[in-house]
Amino acid sequence: MDASDTTVMAREVHHRWRAREAPDGDFIMFSDGSLSVMDLLRLSPPDRLDDVRAERWQWNELLRATEWSAANWVEVATVLSSHSHAGSRALAGESADHGSIGWVALTRDDEEGTLEWIATSNWSNPFSEVTLDETTVTAVSTAGRIWTFPRNAPQQVKITEDPAHPWRG
Repeated sequence: MDASDTTVMAREVHHRWRAREAPDGDFIMFSDGSLSVMDLLRLSPPDRLDDVRAERWQWNELLRATEWSAANWVEVATVLSSHSHAGSRALAGESADHGSIGWVALTRDDEEGTLEWIATSNWSNPFSEVTLDETTVTAVSTAGRIWTFPRNAPQQVKITEDPAHPWRG
């Protein structure tokens, strides 16, 4: 990345990525320096309010910021899964800062692992598997959910139940 053609925010994003840090919360941090603030909604049918298997999850973008600051940063160095495809690499893992924090990143598959975007969620649980193809990054959470991120618009993620998850309860 040529520092002369990037913004202060983009340089900060790449600096934090090299340090394996991401904003603490539900966010998508982009290589251009912008940040999507996300909100995880868990919706349950009225007759199954306490059944996590019946929940439908949605991760909605609340706003997109081009200038922002983070009060806290979390470590995103624990990689549980990695997959490369056509010059890109998807990574997924957990933060050592807290067991419920999961993260998914899309990078270039170059020597630096140049960041395209990273999504962090305080409520997803760790992401234990990740795959990548031409259009999507698909990550499996230990909470029994599959998160399908469009590569070029990860804020439009779809969350579905993982049929292979060994539900307990």
